[in-house]
Amino acid sequence: MNAQIGSKIPAFEALLSPAEENRLSWMMEIIERNRFLPAPAPENVFVGDGDYRAIGVEYLGHLVRIGGLKPSDRVLDIGCGIGRMAVPLTQFLDESTGCYEGVDPVKEGITWCTQNITPVYPRFRFCQIDLAHELYNRGGSLAGHEVVLPFSDASFDFIFMVSVATHLPADEIEAYSREAMRLLAPGGRLFMTAFLILDGDLERDGARPKFIAGRESGTWYGDPSAPLAAIGFERNLIEQAIHGEGLRIQRVSLGHWRGTDSTHYQDIIVATKPGKAT
Repeated sequence: MNAQIGSKIPAFEALLSPAEENRLSWMMEIIERNRFLPAPAPENVFVGDGDYRAIGVEYLGHLVRIGGLKPSDRVLDIGCGIGRMAVPLTQFLDESTGCYEGVDPVKEGITWCTQNITPVYPRFRFCQIDLAHELYNRGGSLAGHEVVLPFSDASFDFIFMVSVATHLPADEIEAYSREAMRLLAPGGRLFMTAFLILDGDLERDGARPKFIAGRESGTWYGDPSAPLAAIGFERNLIEQAIHGEGLRIQRVSLGHWRGTDSTHYQDIIVATKPGKAT
């Protein structure tokens, strides 16, 4: 199903059969109860609120149910942090065909992942990208809008950016979309979370955060004193950033940040690289 953000956002059909859904739900329960899986000390989790393992398991469900993630996929996690999404994926991705690369600008998170995940799961690898960011890596040597990740063309089937576009200006979202287009194999998918500002969102009493107009047209800040702590975009800006680099938006699932019912907080966008998957 094609779904351009600039048009009416439709509901979409489930990607999983009942049997696949039952198996995924069972797996998620097992992972959440498995206390032998790596987990950092709570005081070392430098991004995101809530339970480390529970949120990772929740997003495993979203990656599969909404994004169409498969066990055989070659996966790139942009903004992997301290491995919150990587840990449940160690139990989902196929040991012989699936693989995972995680990148992040925060050295401490990458160090923890390389010391605690990679030795047990060698197909899970992590590297620091020294990108400048006013909240997470002030002294970074690389400008975000010029990002080039250290991987070969068409080397991934699935790329995800969870809580990344919510902390980036529009030109950097374009840069990551460009890299996703380069790095995805034909038919590959980009899974991105964002705050999409749609008509009526800002008037709802239950919306969290409460966005106000930002400096640039079409941008909205949750906190004007720290614009990149939570940044939202009018939907046409996200559409332009993704479509302008050659990707095509296939699915949109709206989050409950705006005070409406949803299974997830941020909005989810799934885009594909044109071409037939091999």
